[in-house]
Amino acid sequence: MSSSVSMALDKFIFRFHKKLTEFSETLNIEYDPKWPSLCYLSEGQPGELVAWQPIKRLLKSDFTDVEKALGISIHSDLIDFYSEYWSDNLNAQASKGKLQLLQAWNDDDFVRLQQNLVGHVLMKQRLKQPITLFVGVTNDDDFIITVNNESGEVMLEQVGLIPQEVVAPNLADFLNSLEPDISI
Repeated sequence: MSSSVSMALDKFIFRFHKKLTEFSETLNIEYDPKWPSLCYLSEGQPGELVAWQPIKRLLKSDFTDVEKALGISIHSDLIDFYSEYWSDNLNAQASKGKLQLLQAWNDDDFVRLQQNLVGHVLMKQRLKQPITLFVGVTNDDDFIITVNNESGEVMLEQVGLIPQEVVAPNLADFLNSLEPDISI
């Protein structure tokens, strides 16, 4: 059975595709044969723009090594969020402004994502702050969207500081509140 986060992400991507269709748009990205992904809808010459789309993942992401290395259990909402699709980052509009939902393009990108999450958690531990895990970036480089690892609340977090603002009680509610942003 799908989690509420998985269903909310499915609905967001459905709304994203619907908006693209309404405006006769496609998602395009520079083709890189050295950075393969199931998301490419066709091959092209290196650097050529080709269409892509988010693709459902077949297997749930494995965070076991990350959890062991950090000595923590990662909130299930975050695991579900990063387990649902292979995708480039997805643009969205929240009530407070534009953001990008972070996603993994391929297995190598997922490894890099995990390394960045580990670095973020180590910073939070070093600063003796509550552990958060990022799911998005904002247009302001100083602020990220995070999930509080204890409560599951979605936070607007100024990098390096204790998050002060809860933007949603959980990740599913946050995803359901977003509008897809297809502007380029």
